[in-house]
Amino acid sequence: MKVYQKVCAVIACEGMSGLLRRIIRKFFITDEERSNDEGSKVREDYERLVSDFNARALAMGYGDIKKYYWYHTIDLGNGLVTPGTYDYRKALPRFQFPEDMSGMNVLDVGSATGFFAFEFEKRGANVISVELPSIADWDMPLGEDSERTLTELMAYHQVSTIEEVHNLHLDAPFEFCRRVLNSKVKRCHSTIYDLSANKLGADGFDLICVGDVLLHIFSPLKALVALAPLCRGTLVIAQQVPNNENHQPVMHYIGGERRGGDSRSWWLPDRLCFEQMLTRLGFKNVSVVGHHTGVLRPEGCVYDRTIIHATK
Repeated sequence: MKVYQKVCAVIACEGMSGLLRRIIRKFFITDEERSNDEGSKVREDYERLVSDFNARALAMGYGDIKKYYWYHTIDLGNGLVTPGTYDYRKALPRFQFPEDMSGMNVLDVGSATGFFAFEFEKRGANVISVELPSIADWDMPLGEDSERTLTELMAYHQVSTIEEVHNLHLDAPFEFCRRVLNSKVKRCHSTIYDLSANKLGADGFDLICVGDVLLHIFSPLKALVALAPLCRGTLVIAQQVPNNENHQPVMHYIGGERRGGDSRSWWLPDRLCFEQMLTRLGFKNVSVVGHHTGVLRPEGCVYDRTIIHATK
């Protein structure tokens, strides 16, 4: 599109004032000011999405669900779209999941609101969604550290018990989506360490999806040891993977000396570390198949995730 065509399009959609705002941002605003401005816009847009979603859900007879936390953006049909912190819809092709998953048994670990679980089902798979038995089962140092995290979550949801936090943060949003979508996805409550064929009621899975889970647990290798015998096809891992120029496998500790802003992140294995751990556990081919990026809402932070496929 030529410059004059872009100008005409902006005027048509945003008026002359919109064109003026864009010119000011382009030529007269510093990178820091532009970052703050863009962050404010993300927050404003997100707050509008939340308000519109809650109003529409109420009008459709779903009751008051304002306290629910939506980890994923999920299109539930009839104009009802959950205002998720993460919106993976446009990034789906980058994961290279099979378009037709008919007859496949799929495990979605750390499923949260259930975006990937419902997507796999839509493609024809039989899906089990895994989440923690309690939000208190997050890997956190015992004592003041975990107590503060849980207290903050209770304040965020305006409730007084851990059970209520768990329901509003994880289970109720998933169950709401499952009901609206008339889904048959099964929910299994377990830590990643305790997953087994017996607990899941399945001999194995053609695909296991693990997104943004391993960085939040104390022992990524122990978790992979639990998953490896369950996988008879492809293990998909999507998370931040640090660059390492030393040509040695490294697992970076990111938990800090004391409790900080992100109080639940611990380890980031680099690419070579992932390759060697997964190969040791019986996966024959381990490769990075791509990346996906997006904007975290409502903070406005840009994230970049590496997508790894490990096959047996």
